[in-house]
Amino acid sequence: MKYHLPGIIEGYSHGHFLMTDDEDSGLQWYSSNEHALIPLDDRFRYPTSLRRVINQKRFTVRINGDFRAVVAGCADRDTTWISDELQEIYWELCQGGWAYSFETWLGNELAGGILGIAIGSAFIGESMFFNIPEGSKVAMVELVNHLRQQKFSLFDAQMTNPHLERFGSYTIDTQAYQDLLTIAIAQKCEFINSSQMG
Repeated sequence: MKYHLPGIIEGYSHGHFLMTDDEDSGLQWYSSNEHALIPLDDRFRYPTSLRRVINQKRFTVRINGDFRAVVAGCADRDTTWISDELQEIYWELCQGGWAYSFETWLGNELAGGILGIAIGSAFIGESMFFNIPEGSKVAMVELVNHLRQQKFSLFDAQMTNPHLERFGSYTIDTQAYQDLLTIAIAQKCEFINSSQMG
C-alpha cells in the first residue's frame, strides 16, 4: 500500500480526505471550502415516520459486523469515488482501529451501514448505503445516539445533500471547521468497546 496509516490519519486530522477522481488520476487528497456537520445536540432531527420504524425494533445494530460488505456497498454505484485501492486502505484503517462500519441488520441480512473514521472525539463519515429501505436511516439515528453516549463532539458528513438535511445537517466554512476539528481530535474518545463488536 503506497499510503501509510500515520500519514492518512494526519491528512484527515487536517481536514483533508481521500477519494478517487478518475482512473487516470487515481487516489488524491482533497479539501473543501465548507464542511457539512451532523449535529450531536438538540438540532439533530428525523421524520416521525422513521421514529415509528425505530420503535418497532425491526433492525439490530452492529459495529464492524461485516466491514468489508459495508465498504463494498458504499462503493457499489454507477459512479463511485471508492476505488479498489481505497477499499483496501479502509480495511487497513479498520484493522488499525481507525475506521468503523456502523451497521443495521434485519435478521441475518445486512440492511444498511455507515462507513467512517474516528480520530479523538471526531467521527468523519465517509459514505453510507442500504440494501433494505430505512436501513441507512436507522443507522444514522443509532449512530448519533452512539456518538453521544461515547462523548464524541464532532460528526463530519463532509458534503451535505437533501437526505442529510432531513437530519439537521448544516455547513460551516473551512476555518470554523478546522477550529472544531482541532479541539475534537485532541479529546480522547473510544468509538467502540469490546462488548459492542458485531
